[in-house]
Amino acid sequence: MLPHQLLQRLSSLGLEFWVPLPLLGLVFWIGSGLVNMQMLNHSYNPKTYLRADMQLQGRLRTVVLIKVEIKKNQGFSKVKVKTVNSALREMEFQFPITEPSQLEAAIGQQLGLPTEYVKKLVRYQIEDTDIKH
Repeated sequence: MLPHQLLQRLSSLGLEFWVPLPLLGLVFWIGSGLVNMQMLNHSYNPKTYLRADMQLQGRLRTVVLIKVEIKKNQGFSKVKVKTVNSALREMEFQFPITEPSQLEAAIGQQLGLPTEYVKKLVRYQIEDTDIKH
């Protein structure tokens, strides 16, 4: 009869709830330790790398239009660059070049932008007064 009374007293204290808790905690502790070991031993090889040209990315967003007037007879080109989010809203340059590919390279060098980006933004107007009607 003694074990039956002991079992009733343990039951009245709610030990059927409290006894499995340490066992459950031990299982979670061991499981999280195994997951942690797996993560710490895993090598990290990212597919994308940090780019070092972050300042360049800021410049790319500010230039919105590049307008080029090529004056073939006079042998030079006027360039107007429009920007946003900058202290300078508009810049003007003059180059002794009339060839579009050379102009794009020169503009890119002057502004510190890649030539591919300049090609996307540039709009040409060619003046040639030697055309006879």
